[in-house]
Amino acid sequence: MIKKLKLILFIVFFIYQTSASSKTTDENDFNPKYLSNYLSAVISQNNQESDVAIKHFNSSKILINKHKEYLKKYIITLAINGQVQKSINIIKQNRDKNNSKFFEAKLLLLIDNFKKRKFDQNIELLNELQSYTDYGSQYIIYEFLKNYNDLFLTKELNLNKKNFGKLSSPKLVEFLNSFNHAFQYCYLNKPDTNLKFINLINSDDGDYTRYIFFYLKNLIKEKDFKSVHKTSTEINPLNSNLLIQQAKLWINNSNFNRFEHFFSCENEADILAEFFFLISNFLAVDENFDKSNFYSNISNYLNPKFYFNLTHLISNYYEINNYKKMRNLLENFNKEDEIYHWYKLKKISQIIYNEQNSKQSLNYIETKFNEYSNPSIKIIYDMANIYKRNKEFEKSIKYYSLLLEKLNENSNEYADVLYKRGTSYERIGDDKNLDKDLLKSLSIKPNDPYVLNYLGYSWLERSYKIQEAISMLDKAYNQKKNDPFIIDSVGWGYYLIGDFVNAENFLRKAIQLMPEDPIVNDHYGDVLWKLNRKIQAKYYWQSALNSEDSENEMKKNISKKLLKGLDES
Repeated sequence: MIKKLKLILFIVFFIYQTSASSKTTDENDFNPKYLSNYLSAVISQNNQESDVAIKHFNSSKILINKHKEYLKKYIITLAINGQVQKSINIIKQNRDKNNSKFFEAKLLLLIDNFKKRKFDQNIELLNELQSYTDYGSQYIIYEFLKNYNDLFLTKELNLNKKNFGKLSSPKLVEFLNSFNHAFQYCYLNKPDTNLKFINLINSDDGDYTRYIFFYLKNLIKEKDFKSVHKTSTEINPLNSNLLIQQAKLWINNSNFNRFEHFFSCENEADILAEFFFLISNFLAVDENFDKSNFYSNISNYLNPKFYFNLTHLISNYYEINNYKKMRNLLENFNKEDEIYHWYKLKKISQIIYNEQNSKQSLNYIETKFNEYSNPSIKIIYDMANIYKRNKEFEKSIKYYSLLLEKLNENSNEYADVLYKRGTSYERIGDDKNLDKDLLKSLSIKPNDPYVLNYLGYSWLERSYKIQEAISMLDKAYNQKKNDPFIIDSVGWGYYLIGDFVNAENFLRKAIQLMPEDPIVNDHYGDVLWKLNRKIQAKYYWQSALNSEDSENEMKKNISKKLLKGLDES
């Protein structure tokens, strides 16, 4: 709604400004079709259709010097669409004009100089950039570019800690400083580079395992293969991010040369590309996808070798349902890099799911999976999970079982797969094997809150070992006091032993955290009924009944409760 209002105000202002301008401009220079094309460009970009927007911008270029915002919107749209070099060229053509006085214009000129290693020419540009900088992500960008330009010129560390303006999170500030230190040390080939990367990887308040890749690359550069293999064995082969899984596979195959292809600490543009990749990720978390894509494409422009980073753009396009862009970017991944090629196939399957249906999606990925003669354990694991999501539980059990044959029986990964297989057994009514797998999982990871929760809840549902089940749920809750699923389970445990007051306390908290979940609504309705709050109980039952996530059996039971109440249903 706010975006639409801004667009309407922009159109009104533009028409007024253009009308006023046309009174002093030769009428032959103004044609309503240019106005129409420009407004269509703005609307298209507002709808995140950059391809269409650029066509309309190209059809209204005569307005570039007639409307103050035209140049800014045009070059930003070009960069969002991956045409960073073209946006730089246009800014260069207009750099001495008043319409080029904005942050992104100065930034693109800086990017051009960084790529060409003209660091001395950046000093004046950085001063200009500062005058157009706000106190959000732009301030972070200015501070980093100034810092790194000094580094590239002097070849000396500049480790003064920054507070990055009005950032709200001290942990984020600490992370950015750790990032800065690690890559400065790496650029200058300092002895403590590995230690700086370890500090970065272990930063609080986030998953920064991505930087294991850069740590491994530096170890390989130093020919410290013992540390390389030790680090590789510590990487979770099932649940680590794509980059780290691919790195682990290269190490397993002694394919160390692949690390050299994507990134070099000696290349200034590569380091800045990694920084802009980071900024792009921060913006995507806030669902600011246009700005995120702008900086992601700058990153890719600075270091086109690191095409694995295109996965971030692909994720952004998935969020805005731009499947055409996704398909084009996915073509960058081939069979040479198995993990990313499998990622490509899974993403195409997701697109098919959204454009067609779940059956066609499953058929596609199943066909592609069967083409592998010797799939990695990651691919087997993913396929088992895909079968499970599609309620093909017997097939998921088959592949979880195959996976268990390939894993160390004492590893955390083995325990995780037992949990996955056990919950698949539960879905086909095989409680014996459910209990067997989850108890064995707990023998490896005795404090896993999710396994404790699932097994405890299952036992409560079966009225089996009630006190032991409640003990499991309490143990899970003490570790994850804000997890709505665990809170719901604890509440339901109290309900089953007749402690409706404590049950209501926990289930009320669960429904505050997950107001749309049909199971939580159903449970809360039940406890409210027992507390003689029957009108409220029916409200929550009705909410559960209306949910698209409610299964047919649940809907039947709720319908009976709505008709006859809990005691007679």
